[in-house]
Amino acid sequence: MIRIVVIDDQALVRSGLVELLSFVADFAVVGDAGNARDGAALVIALKPDVVLLDVRMPGGSGIDVLKGLQAADCQVPTILLTTFDDREALCDGIRHGARGFLLKDISLEFLAAAIRDVAAGGMLLRPAVTERLSHEMQKLRPTFDRLDWPDRLSPREIEVLRLMAGGLSNREIADSFGTSEGTVKNQVSSILSKLGVRDRVRAVLVGISEGWI
Repeated sequence: MIRIVVIDDQALVRSGLVELLSFVADFAVVGDAGNARDGAALVIALKPDVVLLDVRMPGGSGIDVLKGLQAADCQVPTILLTTFDDREALCDGIRHGARGFLLKDISLEFLAAAIRDVAAGGMLLRPAVTERLSHEMQKLRPTFDRLDWPDRLSPREIEVLRLMAGGLSNREIADSFGTSEGTVKNQVSSILSKLGVRDRVRAVLVGISEGWI
């Protein structure tokens, strides 16, 4: 059973999501909230398997919720939901640990599949968002001369990049691999060099656009 928390300031949308998800046999909505503060507190208290989180809410955004969860060391797989195709929100969400970004016009079947994928450790973006992201990435990369594409990321570097996409720090990545923080720092530097980008967020965006994440 996948335990879900829904956070959305629009009561009708929130109740609709809760009702729809209740029809899915392997889902259980364990809580819902209408604002960022209550939502973050609920997630910390319940520690669900997946959070469905509205990006834009009065009094605190979905990104604020993610920041609060990071500060509380409560990393819960989160899917951001929005009515806007917002690259800035996507970048900020990835930076703060979001595992999915979906527009609200998706079907229940697509949403259910996304929840299962994210609960299992995957990362998912709606195809339309991915297409726009790929277009935007042509403008963003490289920020300096990168190595030739034949020298692609190693399997371990792709694993590191996927953990970076989950918002993990070098120390947390090192702990997950049983290696030193210095080793991970060197791997991250290699990733940035190979991709021709200056920061982790752009590296993750390249990874998404190339289909590595």
